[in-house]
Amino acid sequence: QVQLVESGGGLVQAGGSLRLSCAASGRTFESMGWFRQAPGKEREFVSRIRWYSGRTSIADSVKGRFTISRDTAENTVYLQMNSLKPEDTAVYYCAAGRLRSGVGVDDYDYWGQGTQVTVSS
Repeated sequence: QVQLVESGGGLVQAGGSLRLSCAASGRTFESMGWFRQAPGKEREFVSRIRWYSGRTSIADSVKGRFTISRDTAENTVYLQMNSLKPEDTAVYYCAAGRLRSGVGVDDYDYWGQGTQVTVSS
């Protein structure tokens, strides 16, 4: 049974940092990514990493502030978030794809339960 378990969300002041973790179990994936969804908005792509090559992709809105990485031994993907802004407030979701997934929600096959990130001004 595939499970993606996120952790690391919380409340932080603007300019602060958080690191999200997503532990995957049940199988390995070609791609893992992070999305976020703010109240009243659609779920949007944040970042993605190819599991075997380590190649990454990141949204322009977080480029230079967020970094995705993975630990292949622990089957865990991370999202380091620095210089957080109030507009980064959202529920952050981990996603995993069996194929070389892109930036669309439909590209991914499995989702975590989400973790809340709140950035105060």
